[in-house]
Amino acid sequence: MKTTTLAGVVLAGLIAAGSAQAGPRTVTDPQAPRALASEGPVQVQWNDPSGFAELRQSHNRWEAERGDWVVKLAEHLRKQASSQLPDGQQLAVTITDIKRAGDYEPWHGMRMDDVRFMRDIYPPRISLQFTLTDAQGQVIDQGERKLVDNAYLYGNTRLSDTDPLRYEKRLLDDWLRRELRTDRVTAGL
Repeated sequence: MKTTTLAGVVLAGLIAAGSAQAGPRTVTDPQAPRALASEGPVQVQWNDPSGFAELRQSHNRWEAERGDWVVKLAEHLRKQASSQLPDGQQLAVTITDIKRAGDYEPWHGMRMDDVRFMRDIYPPRISLQFTLTDAQGQVIDQGERKLVDNAYLYGNTRLSDTDPLRYEKRLLDDWLRRELRTDRVTAGL
């Protein structure tokens, strides 16, 4: 009987230790990363999410900071940009602000506190800074962009798409298509 109890306590301790090391539970966790590991031609980092509009303007800050949505957006950005960059070019991006599509409306009552309402008054917004360089390290383009999709509810999203970040990912995809297109003309050329 004592062995069973001891085994249960040890198992519970291992489970607790494993979940404690599973990663940050919120995007504002001081131990959470602020950049993706250096890998490939695209580097992505971000400012402290506690200063993002998503948290500053949220009607449910606790729910808004849950999860690792900043990392997921950064990973999506790197994956998409890596597939579109010409050989030898490199892209460095710093995400400076994010306001996710939709918002919480606590006036619907406690049972709806954790529901994100999608309305046209809550469009996704992402601000970023970037530097695009060629194979020799010469700057091709750089700047700051403030991305917004005021028509996000009328876009080309599949009804079966249940990704909670689908609107933000589409916003990043649209920016990459515009920014990395091969036929664009840059100043001085």
